[in-house]
This record gives sequence, C-alpha cells and structure tokens, in this order.
Amino acid sequence: MQFRLANREDLPKIQSMYRDIIEHMNNNKIEIWDDSYPCEFFAEDIDNNRLYLLVEEVGDIVAAAALCESNDGETYIKWENTEAKALYMDRLGVNVAYRGQGMGNRILEHLRTLAKQKMAEYIRLFVVDINRPAIQLYLKNGFKQASGIYEEKIDDNFILCEYGFEIRL
Repeated sequence: MQFRLANREDLPKIQSMYRDIIEHMNNNKIEIWDDSYPCEFFAEDIDNNRLYLLVEEVGDIVAAAALCESNDGETYIKWENTEAKALYMDRLGVNVAYRGQGMGNRILEHLRTLAKQKMAEYIRLFVVDINRPAIQLYLKNGFKQASGIYEEKIDDNFILCEYGFEIRL
C-alpha cells in the first residue's frame, strides 16, 4: 500500500471512486455530497499539492483526503488551542470496495504522520451531524469533538450542521 500525493492522471479514478461513495452514502440516507461537492474541488486540491491517496499495489485508489491550511468554518468552533498550528482534513473518502477493511484508519494514520512532518500540532476537521459512520471513525481514531457548530449554508433551503473534531499530534 502506497501513500502519496494525487496527480492529474489520478483525477478520473478519484472522481469515479467518489461517485460510488456518494451513491453508497445516499443509499444509506447520508445525503450530504452530490455531483458538485466534493468532486469539483479535486483538481484544485491536486494543483495545490494537498490531495493525498492511499493506493493498492494493483493501482486501485483505496482512500483519499485533502490536508489543507485553513477551513471556512474554523472560527465557528472553540478549539483546544486556537494559537497552535493546525491542518484541516477535508473530503475523506474510502473506496466502497474496501469498506470495513480498516482503510479509513490507515489513511488517518498516514495523515497524522504527514501533519507532524509539516510541524502541525493538530489535525482538525468538520463532519456533518448526520454522518454517523464518519463520526465513529474519527472518535475511534482519537479525535475529540470541539464545542460549537458550523452551519454551512449551501443555499436558501439547505444548511449543513457540522461538528468540529480535532486531534493533538
């Protein structure tokens, strides 16, 4: 298993994997991602060297996540130490063909190592309140829920309530 930065040649496989993830989430009544998000951000993530992949030896993308310098919701949450350097994990996805095999744990482990190398003291993230599987994954991996809720307004009729989670590295 290889952990590496994504490149433009990976984009079709990444988008295909996320379409399958979105279908799986929708089938499980976690209707928070769509044709636009998160797929519209992957090219920018790649161009800014912040999209990381976990890749199987046969070339399958097993999991992906972006590790970003900031997040629009960061000021809405009461973090443990707002002065500490933090990186924000976004768009974590695990290939549906690899669900239940610990791949979410594995990519989080790699991201923690990478964040330490980048001299971050925390990894922080946001997760929509109805995404129970993601919340369980983060709690199982030592993330703590911070106080506050970020209400991300998608449009006049759709607001996502997001919890902030962090882990001290």
